[in-house]
Amino acid sequence: MTRQSFLLRNPSILVVLALLAVFTVAVTLLSQAYGSGAIPTSMVKVLGKTLCLALAAVAMDLVWGYLGILSLGQMAFFALGGYLIGQWLMYARTEGIVAASLAQNPIPPTPAELQEGVANQIFGVVGSSDLPLAWSFAHSLPLQLLLVLAVPGLLALVFGWLAFRSRVNGVYLSILTQAMTLALALWLFQNDSGFRGNNGLSGLQNIPGLDAVDQATLSVWFLWASAAALALAYVLAAWLVSGKFGSVVRAIRDDETRVRFLGYPVEGFKLVVFTLAAMITAIAGALYYPQAGIINPAELMPIASIYLAVWVAIGGRGRLYGAIIGAVVVSLLSSWFTGGRAPAIHLPGYVVNWVDWWQVALGLGFVLVTLFAPKGIAGLFDRLGGILPPQRHGRDLGPDGGALQEQEAKA
Repeated sequence: MTRQSFLLRNPSILVVLALLAVFTVAVTLLSQAYGSGAIPTSMVKVLGKTLCLALAAVAMDLVWGYLGILSLGQMAFFALGGYLIGQWLMYARTEGIVAASLAQNPIPPTPAELQEGVANQIFGVVGSSDLPLAWSFAHSLPLQLLLVLAVPGLLALVFGWLAFRSRVNGVYLSILTQAMTLALALWLFQNDSGFRGNNGLSGLQNIPGLDAVDQATLSVWFLWASAAALALAYVLAAWLVSGKFGSVVRAIRDDETRVRFLGYPVEGFKLVVFTLAAMITAIAGALYYPQAGIINPAELMPIASIYLAVWVAIGGRGRLYGAIIGAVVVSLLSSWFTGGRAPAIHLPGYVVNWVDWWQVALGLGFVLVTLFAPKGIAGLFDRLGGILPPQRHGRDLGPDGGALQEQEAKA
């Protein structure tokens, strides 16, 4: 009996990849750069950023839906990825401007003079003329891309090692991840942090070396890159949770004490998933902020990570495609409501403007989904596809609702 390939054993992966490919081709053919122009460039950027948020949601689902850790610090890794790629974008663009200005001098500028001019341009807004140590590799794209993975991965590894070895679990671990995010945000708000304080990094939509390429074309290119990253990350995450490794991870979620008693290195499994999710989230941020054009420390505030958890919960926790559905649906609805495109509701004596009431509606939706549809939107697709939960009998063998139960385990 031959063993089926990984993709054939998981047909939902092929469905997701096919839908993603169709979506990307459709947007390309309707874009201003490569098609009819029915979709404006601003909307193409919104769709590209939405794919990046879906990528971050997949990483969040790995940590929360499969490992059982409600991390309220995932957007810290997202913003770190944006800051690290933003350093190169801002440095390279400023270097070109300064070099063109100094080229008018009778004597060509030295490398030191060029670097000093770049530092003045970037950090003059915060009253500094020195290039911080954190910008030592900002001149090199390959090194900055390496740091996009290395810095968030190392932060997650160190934080996870300290937290997991201390057996911190549940709400206490969620509070710790939130505290880490808040501390990082408050540090970045300071002008002497080396990242321009509250001003953040701006002009990131201008890609160095591609000055002749218009924004309509660049937006499609980033859409392609975001779609490719989402596809690769989805296949990687699905492969990770479908085998024996995924079974152990889900067992840790359901009953960590039993898994530890069986001799599995629980901390090691947690570290692998937590660190990998941080690196995937950082990649999402590195693709998101060149499309957004600006990043500042407000992007790291804990509320952003709470939004990410809400997306995963609405889409369906513990289902990778559910995380994508939740991120896409809520992100697009948020753009529609907060962008002033949703019609106001005129009530007697009061007008409901969705710009002000969107967050209330989102919170209410989260509560309703939690109470009446705990499996989220993905649960509806499960029912349509005939995927029903098994009949449970007996006493729970784990705290999670999806844990094995006594009579089922004996079967």
